[in-house]
Amino acid sequence: MNALYTAAATANGREGRAVSSDGQIDLPLGFPKSLGGNGQGTNPEQLFAAGYAACFASAMGAIGRQEKIDVKDASVTAEVSIGKDEADDGFRLAVVMRVELPEHLQGEAGRELLEKTHAYCPYSKATRGNLDVQLVIE
Repeated sequence: MNALYTAAATANGREGRAVSSDGQIDLPLGFPKSLGGNGQGTNPEQLFAAGYAACFASAMGAIGRQEKIDVKDASVTAEVSIGKDEADDGFRLAVVMRVELPEHLQGEAGRELLEKTHAYCPYSKATRGNLDVQLVIE
């Protein structure tokens, strides 16, 4: 791959900090209360959700432009869950992509748009086969 851009960030654990090399991100990290933490600071699941939602929305815009479909009023919410992985007693992620589409994209047209976006999105490509992703139209 010929890289067009490379992002770099450093973290020192779930209860430390995450800092990007350009200083645009400098966040305290913490365990959520539901995982036994105090809920102070963000967590990797939130960061992944934000990145995946932004990437998916951008990919949907690209598909919309290619196919001359107006998606300017669409929005994407990524719900990232973490749970036990029975295969190795570790953890694994699952994602529900909730895509709010305008009325003209409800039904089959919207479903086709989401499937094409999921095939095109770099985050979807990176996680395909490793992560359960549900696509939901709202």
